[in-house]
Amino acid sequence: MEKTNKGFAGFLKRHWLVIVTGIVIGAAAVILTALGNPKNMGFCIACFERDIAGALKFHTAGVVQYFRPEIVGIVLGAMLMAMFTKEWRPQGGSSPITRFFIGMFVMIGGLVFLGCPLRMVIRIGGGDLNALVGLAGFVVGIVIGTFPLRFGFSLNRAYKQNKAEGLILPVILVVLFVLSIATELFAKSEEGPGSQHAPWIAALLIAIAVGALCQRSRLCMAGGIRDALMFKDFHLVYGFIAIIVTVVIGNLITKSLKFSFADQPIAHTDGVFNFLGMVLVGWGSVLLGGCPLRQLVLSGEGNSDSAITVLGFIAGAAVSHNFGLASSAKGIGAGPVLWVLIAGFVFLLALSIFNTKRRA
Repeated sequence: MEKTNKGFAGFLKRHWLVIVTGIVIGAAAVILTALGNPKNMGFCIACFERDIAGALKFHTAGVVQYFRPEIVGIVLGAMLMAMFTKEWRPQGGSSPITRFFIGMFVMIGGLVFLGCPLRMVIRIGGGDLNALVGLAGFVVGIVIGTFPLRFGFSLNRAYKQNKAEGLILPVILVVLFVLSIATELFAKSEEGPGSQHAPWIAALLIAIAVGALCQRSRLCMAGGIRDALMFKDFHLVYGFIAIIVTVVIGNLITKSLKFSFADQPIAHTDGVFNFLGMVLVGWGSVLLGGCPLRQLVLSGEGNSDSAITVLGFIAGAAVSHNFGLASSAKGIGAGPVLWVLIAGFVFLLALSIFNTKRRA
């Protein structure tokens, strides 16, 4: 018995921070949903960046337009924590244009599925069985992405940059956010998911806490599965297991848990496209070195390559809605969704081949 206790104590000592981060994110998703965010979408990086793209009028889908404070808060929280721990290091120059277009395709895949990896686990915690199909696709995408990593894939090294470079995205986000609450410059949905949101002060403060914790714990959905596959290291996986468990408990308390494929909030039941969309997200996230949540955190740490990737996400959201690629609760978009997914796979395959340095 003593040996078992020591083993559990050792487990907690090694993994407590990432588990606490997962619990906080799960609780944040439940709380923000109770305060007004869409169901099964208390936190979704892809969905919220899509809403920001709509607020800035980069697309005209009237039901998904709102400048989400959560995105600003995650970046700010990560930046403040990185500065406090002396880990704020402006750097960049690692294939920025390549990262921009990978980011675009990751967002397109996410909006075919209707969510990023974070929303995927939140949907699982809400009982949405379609998200399990998405998880299968996400894992397959990561498996594919690990092959070029094993053979030396690289987007080349980043270089030290000046402080201004690391501050540009956080400052712009803050300025735009202030304008969004102080003026009528930006579009705001009057119905649909964009019209459903928690009070901005609560959303901002909660997201700052999440960003700070993610900066310290290095939580990453894609990184967790990648590390488990390549190194048998499940450290980061425990974080998103904690998210699922916390969301399940929260949904039980609020009587919102519903296990089914049909009639889930802001979700569709086309299994093929749920799967394929998340294959693209998983593969692209591995090549980028982190999922959409991780890219926001890295942006807060001063990484301009991740900032470019975030801009790629926002551009991808605009492309998705302007060209009928984004799904809805009714099903996949009316545009050439399959062909664009195939184009994304071809693009990532070409990058995987040409950016791999074969080892003897």
